[in-house]
Amino acid sequence: MSHTKPKLSEIDPVWQRISEEAEAMIVTEPLLGGLIHSSVLHHDSLENALSYRMAQKLSSGEMSEQILREIGDEAYRNAPDLGSAARADIVAVFERDPACHTFVQPILFFKGFQAIQAYRIGHWLWTQGRKDLAYFIQNRVSEVFGIDVHPAAKIGRGIMIDHAHSIVIGETAVVGDNVSMLHSVTLGGTGKEDDDRHPKIENGVLIGAGAKVLGNITVGHCSRIAAGSVVLEAVPPMKTVAGVPAKIVGEAGCSQPSITMDQLLSGKI
Repeated sequence: MSHTKPKLSEIDPVWQRISEEAEAMIVTEPLLGGLIHSSVLHHDSLENALSYRMAQKLSSGEMSEQILREIGDEAYRNAPDLGSAARADIVAVFERDPACHTFVQPILFFKGFQAIQAYRIGHWLWTQGRKDLAYFIQNRVSEVFGIDVHPAAKIGRGIMIDHAHSIVIGETAVVGDNVSMLHSVTLGGTGKEDDDRHPKIENGVLIGAGAKVLGNITVGHCSRIAAGSVVLEAVPPMKTVAGVPAKIVGEAGCSQPSITMDQLLSGKI
């Protein structure tokens, strides 16, 4: 008996595109067929695929793939905004990372995207009072992906983390929408205080590789932080800061630095 699937384009164009790209990938590289089928084509929604992929990557002798998948399924079922955020993240990676050529690549290959989706599950657990399980997810994300994001941190949608090695985001950090950052970025505290002690990154900010933003300071919307900078004071909106310690060296140079990904200072120092 045949079963007619609903037209995905009427339900979820992002998932339709991912499925079509997955089919095409099998044609060009048959050896990846098993991975692509299990990770994408065997699922009927992006949420199910992401739950499976997280469980596959984070499972170990300490917690089985089945249990982790049940946790992910529960989170996506009870918090639809998680799926919406994932879709925005996929589009952000595709539009801003020149190494990303399809929507399906972040799901299969890009650890920055995968780590942020796992963080989102951990953050949901945190908000439900299941803090020890959230810490477990944080620990596994750190071990597997090399990214340490506290589950209490608040991160918006449309996030792109390029290369995604040695990212640290502290407990009281807040990251807005459409933020881009490169590897070795730290959003950290400045001491042992227990209160609100981490940076607040507003919408549209670009944070260059190796930059450190320390303390309960605000980085204004659509600003740029140059690679290797150490930011210890608040940054006004739409400015470029650079140096150790970082100083304002000019305007942001465009209305959406996190989208253009232009990291050149253009002789403004």
